[in-house]
Amino acid sequence: MFFFNKTLKDYDILQGIREGDSRRQLYENKLYEKYHYLVREAQFKHKISYDDAESAYSDAILTVIDHVVNGRFEGRSEVKTYLYQIFTNKCVDTIRKNTTNKAGVHHTEGLEDALLWIPDESRTIVQKLISENEVALLQQHLRSIGEKCRGIILAWGEGFSDGEIAQQMGYNTAAVAKTSRLRCLERLKEKYNLR
Repeated sequence: MFFFNKTLKDYDILQGIREGDSRRQLYENKLYEKYHYLVREAQFKHKISYDDAESAYSDAILTVIDHVVNGRFEGRSEVKTYLYQIFTNKCVDTIRKNTTNKAGVHHTEGLEDALLWIPDESRTIVQKLISENEVALLQQHLRSIGEKCRGIILAWGEGFSDGEIAQQMGYNTAAVAKTSRLRCLERLKEKYNLR
């Protein structure tokens, strides 16, 4: 079968993604694997950790897949060029986020500061109520994103690797499980942003 050929052409991968049939995830996985070497390049070029580069790459792949499915990728450039530009932007976003987070470490604001003014015995009660509310909200959002996404996120939260999740959920590879997990996390993040 030609599908497992390492030199699958971009055109075939894009067609497989656009068709959206049961093999779509296989084509998405092929796209992910084909340009995965960019992660190491970005790690050295942008001086970011492997995990940050990997996360930016996964986000870039999800964006490209979305653009292919929704017709935003018109094919005026090579897939690699298109992916590389999005990936580079995601890496720059990561650098900015890391820089902003490092600068913000010394600036505590919000609820944490307010809790400092409450007497110790009351503070633990307030903290417990806040924690219970956050857990209830998380459970509500997890229920709303679907059973499969909920299972993936809970397994990941319990420390299962993407490879273990792939086996447990019936995915072909850890890369496919990771892409699915990132999609699910994005959906969960959207739920929080809608509040």
